[in-house]
Amino acid sequence: MPRRPKTAAQPELPVFTPLTTDRLVLRPFAPDDAAELHRLINDWEVCRSLAAVPFPYARTKADDWIGFTRAEIEAGRAYHLAITGKEGDQEMLVGGVGLRLNRAGRTASLGYWVGRRFWGHGVASEAAGRLARWALANLDIDVLTASVATDNGGSQAVLRHIGFTHVGEGTENFLARGGEQKVLRFQATRAALFGEPEAEARPDGTKPLILVAACALIDRDGRILLARRPEGKKMAGLWEFPGGKFDPGETPEAALIRELKEELGIDVAANCLAPFTFASHDYGSFHLLMPLFLCRRWKGLPTPRENQTLAWVHPDKLAEYPMPPADKPIVPLLRDFL
Repeated sequence: MPRRPKTAAQPELPVFTPLTTDRLVLRPFAPDDAAELHRLINDWEVCRSLAAVPFPYARTKADDWIGFTRAEIEAGRAYHLAITGKEGDQEMLVGGVGLRLNRAGRTASLGYWVGRRFWGHGVASEAAGRLARWALANLDIDVLTASVATDNGGSQAVLRHIGFTHVGEGTENFLARGGEQKVLRFQATRAALFGEPEAEARPDGTKPLILVAACALIDRDGRILLARRPEGKKMAGLWEFPGGKFDPGETPEAALIRELKEELGIDVAANCLAPFTFASHDYGSFHLLMPLFLCRRWKGLPTPRENQTLAWVHPDKLAEYPMPPADKPIVPLLRDFL
């Protein structure tokens, strides 16, 4: 994914590109969407479920909203997107879905709406689920939140369907309804949306031991390469040291040489891999043992071949990148050594 320049002490911001599902495209709103946006959202049954949307919804608000959303995406503060589908060969606006980021708290709030003519077709679940998974895999957040009016059973069902859990109650001001309304509060974690790492128990019921080799690639500036687990994998969105599982009969060095070629397209010689330390972590259904090697010489330019994001990180900045539990204890050792 292309990257914007980062700010001080912050990982770089992803440049947003449209997201797709089997039926939908989630893209930034365009000025040409204003008339149809107004037609769909200026509906009491739609506005009554959205806290920040007044009714009636003036036509000029649509133009203002579109300009605002584009500025927020550019700044990386929020991602308010048009939900579009196809009617024959023609693109049609279906609704909207969005995220407001709280970077200090590493959270984001999710919201969505769908034009009334498209209700009952699973559009909200498809769009909200897609954006939620993208967010946890690509943004620097750990938790998604959402609030729904207590009388909005359909939206509550959407959140539960895509992996959110009811965590509390509260009140919010709904502009269209003219006052405070009771709401249910929901949240979703990375584990809820992507699942926890797991392995089948042995026939005797004991935990299997999973062997994984990892490598800290170190460039000429003393930076270490981290890879971000992509959407679709367990623990998506977390940063880790490149590597992977052993194949039957492989040595740690052979496994690592193969994995670095498959993941990054680089060639590493066994004599360039220096054993450094190891991680031992209980993941519940299995125990992970991970030897970590250091490498300063390789052939080729590390290139993401498995849809992962790469980052070269100075040792004193490693702790700013959320990692799987097994990788975290390695960070202070690397920092002190380098």
